[in-house]
Amino acid sequence: MATLAPDGSPHVQPVAIWFDPETEAVRIGGPELTKSRKYKNVLADPRVSLVIDDQSPTPNTLGQTGRGIELRGHAEILFLDPPLHPAFDHETLRIRPHRVIAWNLEPISNPSFGSGFHLQGYNSRDV
Repeated sequence: MATLAPDGSPHVQPVAIWFDPETEAVRIGGPELTKSRKYKNVLADPRVSLVIDDQSPTPNTLGQTGRGIELRGHAEILFLDPPLHPAFDHETLRIRPHRVIAWNLEPISNPSFGSGFHLQGYNSRDV
């Protein structure tokens, strides 16, 4: 997850996530979250970005195995009882995305090797 430091520079850290289908939001927690730089950054500026990616076991028609999703939005701080995990703080970050960018999550039906070839399987939308 990326947050903005007080000087405007990006701060990027790996995080544990949970997707809440009821609110279509991502929740992020951790032990001593309130002591973390990401928590302090969100207090000052709630704009965040989160990337989730992995490798597909089967390449697409272009031979690519990388796939993923980027969420851009604002984080808010929640108090959960019980917390997301017994070892985590009750304070939790919730991201409600306003922009979703995904790549190679759906099959490519007609690969094009002209302009835009590298964007096959890529899509984005505002939510």
